[in-house]
Amino acid sequence: MSRRHLVMLLALSAIWGASFMFIKIGVRELEPTTLVCVRLGIGALTLLPLALVRLGGRQTVRQLRAAGGPLVATGLVNSAVPIVAISWAEKHIDSGLTAVIQASAPLFTALLALRFSRSERVSGVRLAGLLVGFGGVALLVGVQPSGDLLAACAVVFAALCYAVAALYAARRLVDVSPIVSSFGALAAASLALVPFAAVQLPSHVPSLGVTAAVLALGIGGTGIAYVLYYALLAGAGASRSILVTYLVPALALGYGAVFLGEPVTAPAIGGLLLVLAGVALGTGAVRFARRRQPGLASDG
Repeated sequence: MSRRHLVMLLALSAIWGASFMFIKIGVRELEPTTLVCVRLGIGALTLLPLALVRLGGRQTVRQLRAAGGPLVATGLVNSAVPIVAISWAEKHIDSGLTAVIQASAPLFTALLALRFSRSERVSGVRLAGLLVGFGGVALLVGVQPSGDLLAACAVVFAALCYAVAALYAARRLVDVSPIVSSFGALAAASLALVPFAAVQLPSHVPSLGVTAAVLALGIGGTGIAYVLYYALLAGAGASRSILVTYLVPALALGYGAVFLGEPVTAPAIGGLLLVLAGVALGTGAVRFARRRQPGLASDG
């Protein structure tokens, strides 16, 4: 990986890791639906001019019309529903713990792929990885007090939504430009949440800290982060871009501990290690990296 791509990877991980902290700040004064509606709307508005510059207005509109239905479905399953679930959960559990549980999304993707892709088989290292990873999820959820159990389960549900959306988008949005699909899905998700957000508006103007958190989530955590992610995919490839999965939860734990005073507990660390080990093994990333090692060394 070149120095430029490494910087992009670290920047993206830092932005997405901080998003969990900003959600925790935002839900102090805003309802989850309101927070997410505004966040996704700002993210969509951030991406729109980039799409217009890169593809032109006519091509952007053409792709949006051609994939309208799948974009709405993806927006609901990949953005509106899971991010609202995560935001609601963070009213009850720590932001760092939320990030660690949500890191299980690739496990669900691998598990669902085994069911819906005939070329996939559950065996050997991948089976062991899935068992290890879900063991970590069980540990993280199981140690929660009874009052927080539902919140932890909501994050698991969000991870499942991300997995479903990833498989769906890979089939239905393959001919749509990534930046157009991102804008369309975010815009659809934001519009879908407007009726819910409208009836849950705050009774007072949010504080400066909450307003800054919402802007950081919308512009940074959604708009800029999507641009960085797709640029990283194009420049470094998917096998290296997936490293963000391993960096985000650890950084989120750090942000929560340093800026929010959240405790870093032994179960959180243990669960994080199990989940990430499960992701590495269950998705085949470890075997892939081993096969590709000679090629990576020759990149020079």
